[in-house]
Amino acid sequence: MKVAFVGKGGSGKTTLSSLFVRHLAGRGLPVVAIDADINQHLGVALGLDEERAATIPALGDHLAEIKEYLRGDNPRISSASAMVKTTPPGEGSRLLRFRGDDPLHALAHEADGVTLLATGPFNDDDLGVACYHSKTGAVELYLNHLTDEPGEYVVVDMTAGADTFASGLFTRFDLMFLVAEPTRKGVGVYRQYTEYARDYDVAIRVVGNKVQSEDDVAYLRRHVGDDLLTWLGQSASVRALEQGRRGVALEEANEAALARMLAEVDTRVKDWEKFQRQAVEFHVKNARSWASKAAGEDLETQVDPGFRFPVAYAR
Repeated sequence: MKVAFVGKGGSGKTTLSSLFVRHLAGRGLPVVAIDADINQHLGVALGLDEERAATIPALGDHLAEIKEYLRGDNPRISSASAMVKTTPPGEGSRLLRFRGDDPLHALAHEADGVTLLATGPFNDDDLGVACYHSKTGAVELYLNHLTDEPGEYVVVDMTAGADTFASGLFTRFDLMFLVAEPTRKGVGVYRQYTEYARDYDVAIRVVGNKVQSEDDVAYLRRHVGDDLLTWLGQSASVRALEQGRRGVALEEANEAALARMLAEVDTRVKDWEKFQRQAVEFHVKNARSWASKAAGEDLETQVDPGFRFPVAYAR
């Protein structure tokens, strides 16, 4: 299952994604965590010290090598430089296996049962000349080519706000957890997300955060309705974890909320046909809008109409 954590800045999105990753790993479940936020804090939230977290190779710095590997001998892709973030796999492309032996997973940090990948922060060369999509494009290509199976979890901490919708990246997930505080701004982001996702059959469940009372729960229910899945309250345990203390157990109610989230993920049914169809749809849209002109060739021809994900994985 491919899972995203989204929400407004300051909602606790990174904290909740790290708690969910810890919840999975603590149960011996295989998990790949990806820090795709412009503020690269997931590694630290998972318990790494800042120096170690900063040494994780940035996917965004290896985009050329990633493209060269993924295109394989696909005859529809003329070169790695002609690949864009939306380029879907086709016959001859290299598909990725979950935590496989490939150049992308070779960039990961392995610790405490978690495989951690990072898009990387802006550097001096990026400032003033690039947007963060130049980094998250590596994540989109990774997800487009990843053949994950039941019982395998990919958890992506997305950049804050509605920037997820600047490409087809928001359709790459089996479920999106929208982290919302019980405030007008918190539910405002929910309305924005559901409006953008309405026509694309994207599953969004709201997880309330920083909930202090039944009034807060009632507020969220009033504004998001049945999309409210669960909520987490103010937590001394989370504060201790964020201070770098190890071996701290979550409060029972917050642990139960994470279990509810996992149960929701496990109810999802993988739809590989929709996954590929939406990949093609957004690639064609990008090709017509800007990508073909930028590449100097018609990138719509990269679409392989006969491609299907291998039957072994498409279940």
